Amino acid sequence: MENILLFDDPSIRGALLPFTFTRPIADIRVGILKISEKWEKFSGFTPSFLTQDYLQDLFPRQAGAHLAVNGALIPTPELWEELGKLSDGQALYFGKTLVASYIGETEKNLGLVSKKQAVQLDFEPVMIQKSWEIFQFNGREIRRDFELLTKDRRSQVITDPHTKVYSPENIFIEEGAVIRASILNAEGGPIYIGKNTEIQEGSLIRGPFALCEGSTVNMGAKLRGDTTIGPHSKVGGEVSNSVIFGYSNKGHEGFLGNSVIGEWCNLGADTNTSNLKNNYAPVKLWDYIRGGFTNTGLQFCGLMMGDHSKCGINTMFNTGTVVGVGANIFGDGFPRNFIPSFAWGGAAGFSTFQFPKFLQTAQAVMQRRKVELGEKDQEMLQKVFDFSKNYRIWEK
Repeated sequence: MENILLFDDPSIRGALLPFTFTRPIADIRVGILKISEKWEKFSGFTPSFLTQDYLQDLFPRQAGAHLAVNGALIPTPELWEELGKLSDGQALYFGKTLVASYIGETEKNLGLVSKKQAVQLDFEPVMIQKSWEIFQFNGREIRRDFELLTKDRRSQVITDPHTKVYSPENIFIEEGAVIRASILNAEGGPIYIGKNTEIQEGSLIRGPFALCEGSTVNMGAKLRGDTTIGPHSKVGGEVSNSVIFGYSNKGHEGFLGNSVIGEWCNLGADTNTSNLKNNYAPVKLWDYIRGGFTNTGLQFCGLMMGDHSKCGINTMFNTGTVVGVGANIFGDGFPRNFIPSFAWGGAAGFSTFQFPKFLQTAQAVMQRRKVELGEKDQEMLQKVFDFSKNYRIWEK
């Protein structure tokens, strides 16, 4: 099973927009690791991707035959065991959802799978099928990833005399982490502190919590459970049950709850998200498949923000707001609950963040982290700009 190919299920990909505008499903981070990184831990080999044509160069497919696995699946020991029983002439399903099948080197789609013997999985696998499930499943996935990453390993020791820990056996600290005068409470779940991270003075952290490599917790932050801060990010203020994919900043005061933030995002000082409606009604969220709002059934749901989007100081996001890729939001009042990709403005109205100006901003932001916005990345973002045009209704 060394050649694992993680494919985008078209029936699921649309429900995970705006995050899948810029990545395959399996590149989504939930817990400490991305889905693809979880598969790598289980298999011992680096998986490759079968995704949209405009993403394929950035997320290449390895040569050879593969065990094609639905990229929305979270690997578990039970699922791994079932995949080991699968033969070349079989396709594994859960109901009507294709779980896995062997495919040849030249196959670009899974159309031939229908001719194979269908085998039904006799238990429900863990799958990320809706955008809000990223934060909804995050606490459980932090626990699972914590076991994967720390088994038979020894944590670095906290040497700072002013840092207080609860349940130290549930805390793992990688090399290079610096912690000063903070409180880490792992009684409710594990706390994972990645390599070369910094937790500054006065920070309060409750598990389950993950701080990934190279990230910083600013002074006085209040970080509640079921929260992941992806690599090379900065976070401050109050954060609860949220996932920041990586390379993003929420460095100042303000509340972020039950939310998912993509890569290369920035939340201005005192940005606040509402995660609960005043009437306690279930939250509705923009559905890219329906072209309208859908009932999540959740009482708590905050902000979904795609890659490269940013907001100015004192921005207020209403409950269940979806922001696309490359948007820039600012001004007084609450902006609308669905903000298309490459929107420029706020409650007073929007215009289009023209692509050349967007690229200048993106390049400047990434250069600060010594990361280049490559030609293939630019081509991919241009594609997103082009086919997100229909959502920018002011252009019509």
